[in-house]
Amino acid sequence: MSTGRLLLTIASVLALAFITGCATVPTPEAMKAEIATFQLPKTPEPGKALVYVVRPSSLGTLIRFNVFVDDQEAASEMGYTRGSQYIYFHVTPGKHRILSKAENWAEAEITANAGDVIFIQQEPAMGVIMARNSISRVDDIQGKYFVKKLELGTIIKTAK
Repeated sequence: MSTGRLLLTIASVLALAFITGCATVPTPEAMKAEIATFQLPKTPEPGKALVYVVRPSSLGTLIRFNVFVDDQEAASEMGYTRGSQYIYFHVTPGKHRILSKAENWAEAEITANAGDVIFIQQEPAMGVIMARNSISRVDDIQGKYFVKKLELGTIIKTAK
């Protein structure tokens, strides 16, 4: 096989892996119907908020996206996800930084009130050495839908 043909084959395989690794999201109406009777696995502890971090895409599934609260110190790591997984943890009321580490650091700020359930989504992207990531807050319907569909990731701590 010529070098040109080999490169074309590799590029085709990578493109196919990228396309099939992207998650499709149903309409909001379909998500509402699917979660109508679903109860989240955890609810907020008294006086705290509960944060779910979801990673619905299977792109870069073997790469860990480590999740931290407020800073990048090892003591602040709450757990990690791989493709098609979620984790959860409790936070005290107030402002917090949720950080996600892959090839890069991504950050989202939240303001938590006692009793809140907050959903953060990790999005993988192709990186230079391994997967990169970005994170953002998602609405309750989409967040609950993802928790229902995904597997539990690795939880290191359930509260900070």
